[in-house]
Amino acid sequence: MSAVTLKNIVKRFGGFTAVHQTSLEIPEGAFVTLLGPSGCGKTTNLRMIAGLLDPSEGEILIGDKRVNDVPIHERNLGLVFQNYALFPHKTVAENVAFGLKYRDVPSADIPAKVKAALELVQLPDVGHRYPKELSGGQQQRIALARAIVIEPDVLLLDEPLSALDANLREDMRVELKRIQERIGVTTVFVTHDQSEALAMSDFIVVMSEGRVEQVGKPEEVYNTPASEFVANFLGASNIFDATCTSYGGPLVGIEAPVFGGMDIPAEKAPNLKSKGSAKLVVRAEKLVLSKSSAAKGVISVPAKVETVDYQGQAVRYFVRAGETQLQAINMIDGRPFAVGDEVNLHLRPQDCAALPG
Repeated sequence: MSAVTLKNIVKRFGGFTAVHQTSLEIPEGAFVTLLGPSGCGKTTNLRMIAGLLDPSEGEILIGDKRVNDVPIHERNLGLVFQNYALFPHKTVAENVAFGLKYRDVPSADIPAKVKAALELVQLPDVGHRYPKELSGGQQQRIALARAIVIEPDVLLLDEPLSALDANLREDMRVELKRIQERIGVTTVFVTHDQSEALAMSDFIVVMSEGRVEQVGKPEEVYNTPASEFVANFLGASNIFDATCTSYGGPLVGIEAPVFGGMDIPAEKAPNLKSKGSAKLVVRAEKLVLSKSSAAKGVISVPAKVETVDYQGQAVRYFVRAGETQLQAINMIDGRPFAVGDEVNLHLRPQDCAALPG
């Protein structure tokens, strides 16, 4: 059974439509991320699930219960916001216990539940302290403890890591996923950060301008984008005008000026249904710069390095092959190539994807 179901949801604010005819099923126990740029409708969808906004059209179900008219405090949801929303005048223990007091939990049972929640977020000894005495990462953990202590049916997380610095964000996303897997709660996570979505999610819902562009497992969405928007938003991609020369079998024929002709696996071009105009998608990390010739089955194109963007463990190169500029991200093995170097670009056809033109 789906934990959350959206059926033809529309949300309007006056004459502006923020969400267009969205239908979505979120599986029980899954970690699902709503991903997209600012203004794409992801937080609006989350707030409608929470009961903070009413849909203009459509139905929202939690489990098998329609909740359109059910107030937020009757939906048994855990909420964690970007600013944590902790009560500054209450201790950590009082913050975590807050939701329990409104759920008819016997007062004698509350301390044990609070203790268990603080242990789960690995902060067992801070119950007596106040939020201002905690670091940003600790406050985020307390907000999470407050959300899960009530044993919610669904956990809703609205950009909860965005206020943290880069290193702490990476630590906390691992910790957040660990906690979610341990308690098994269905989780809906909103972010604009593609690395968070790819690292944490069971399924990703990519949104643009109030519409769902693609739903799938992280590797599906990344390796087989359903639209040019998805290809551009997730990762660094080279997208070329191309021609589909054959389809309908295990391989799809593609011709692109910079690479010539190639056959790519049909599963990398599921939306190509006819010959003609197409788009070839090549992820930047799939283009390998080398001084050597290509191995058998690998396409090789001569190119010249125009820009070197050093990133520590990797380098992003902008290179020119004929009249075409491409970007390639390669791990550093020895000295990086320099501006002006003549190189070969190596590409395996199975690493490409294709879209209708």
